[in-house]
Amino acid sequence: MEDKELSLTRKLINTRSLSDSFWTGVASLCMLCTLIPLFAVLFFVGYSGVRRIDYPLFTQLSPPPGYSEGGVAHAIVGTLLTVGIGSLIAIPIGILAAIYLAEFSGDNKIAYWVRFAASVLSGVPSILIGVFVYGLLIATKVIGFSSIAGGTALSVLMLPTITKTTDEALQIVPQDLRWAALGIGAYNYQAVLGVVLPAAAPTIVTGITLAVARAAGETAPLLFTALYSNFWASNPPEGLLEPIATLSVLIYNFSVVPFAPQKQLAWSASLILVFLVLITSVASRLAARQKIH
Repeated sequence: MEDKELSLTRKLINTRSLSDSFWTGVASLCMLCTLIPLFAVLFFVGYSGVRRIDYPLFTQLSPPPGYSEGGVAHAIVGTLLTVGIGSLIAIPIGILAAIYLAEFSGDNKIAYWVRFAASVLSGVPSILIGVFVYGLLIATKVIGFSSIAGGTALSVLMLPTITKTTDEALQIVPQDLRWAALGIGAYNYQAVLGVVLPAAAPTIVTGITLAVARAAGETAPLLFTALYSNFWASNPPEGLLEPIATLSVLIYNFSVVPFAPQKQLAWSASLILVFLVLITSVASRLAARQKIH
């Protein structure tokens, strides 16, 4: 009897081991299928773009058609400026909205509809957001094509990501931390600002960096708002109200022209943009590794 039970147990263990090995192999194959396109894109962009990585690329304006000299310095500055403006708008609004949802709403109907709106907004095509900001600011002549209009469009893209990740980050903070802060006499807002937010900071930073990475690579919203310029922007505040170049729009424009120098600049600009997105993604991973204390 014991021999039969032992034999049955061994068969079950062998069957389970085979099943585990099979599904491990399937998961590994799926992971490989995910990594192959990623590394293929990185290799192709790197191979094509590294040929033009030099000092003028980061210091000069893009050349006229037919000229080989020049760079994408104005587009790099424009990308940093528009993403910075979008971050200045989206980060405070997103964090404050998430604080209300997680700490003060009590799961009322307003909180439900805000979360629903954030989920819907995160799935809206970026080109529609560009058209919306165009109709809101440019068609009504509030402002013209400018870095402010482009930053506003990017802020709309960033807002749902920041709101949702901050909301979730605050919800996973242990309730004991709130009770401890309230137990020593802190007000609710003091507990949130002094205890809950610092504890959730790594996850919040992760959400912000992911939102910034997405905004940096967007093209469609900027076509309707920031437009493009082959020149340096004027000094602020006038420069904030003028059309401005960005890396994504420069890549879009130069990739379709029949001139080899401009196409090469498009590849090099793509490599720079990939590198910027990679930096923000690595920063988000490093921030996510921080433990909640």
